Amino acid sequence: MADRLYLSLWYPNFRLEALPNALLGVLRQFSQVGAKRVSAASAYPINFTESPTYQRIYVIDNRASQVDPFVPIDPTSESEDHLLEAAVAEATEQLHDDMAYEFEMRWQLWTPEGQQPTFNRLATNQDTDEEDAVSDDSSLDLPDSSWRMRSHTVRILGFGPSFDVAGYEQNGQLLVDFGIDTPWVPDQPPSNPLSKTPEEEDIDETAQIHLQQNVEKLLAFTLLVEKNCGISSRLLWTESGKPLAEKLIARLQRVH
Repeated sequence: MADRLYLSLWYPNFRLEALPNALLGVLRQFSQVGAKRVSAASAYPINFTESPTYQRIYVIDNRASQVDPFVPIDPTSESEDHLLEAAVAEATEQLHDDMAYEFEMRWQLWTPEGQQPTFNRLATNQDTDEEDAVSDDSSLDLPDSSWRMRSHTVRILGFGPSFDVAGYEQNGQLLVDFGIDTPWVPDQPPSNPLSKTPEEEDIDETAQIHLQQNVEKLLAFTLLVEKNCGISSRLLWTESGKPLAEKLIARLQRVH
């Protein structure tokens, strides 16, 4: 069964004033493996049942849309870094300890044919169709493969200390929501539920190659954050609490 994958980040001696720079640091690391600009930003008061007090969708902003989010990333580009800085500065202009700040970015992952990729939940149908058309590059696919490179949305959130009754103590001062874990864990129920778990199911060679490439991208981002963001600890976890992602990562690393 599909699960949701998260990365929780904690910082030493963290203060609310440090939240914008912490968010910017994680967005910068993500831009080295994914899109180099934010596609949407929101600010939520109290908890996620409340309506956002700030919201901007950059994919329909004429100025931002001039930048192609799928070209190879140049981490030394000052202009692209400025786009991230501007997005964070605008969303966190009203910095409160009971607010959460959410930034959506996208990256390309191998996805089985027929499986819907995750998109910006704020985007219009036209935006989604255009993103899909750009990201579905058949030249990147293996011959006779049922897998395609598709755009997936990642949500990067920063929490004030009083948001949702100090939920950051459990979920991290920053939280990266990767969405459903099927790009890394094959969503294949075992033929005999009593004999095998999903991560123990045999997967074909093509699926194994693509899952490995997705895992490598996930690991690259995680290591970039660990190396460059000054965190004190991190935790990769799933919504159900089952360590399927970690087991698959270990399995694919042994194979290769």
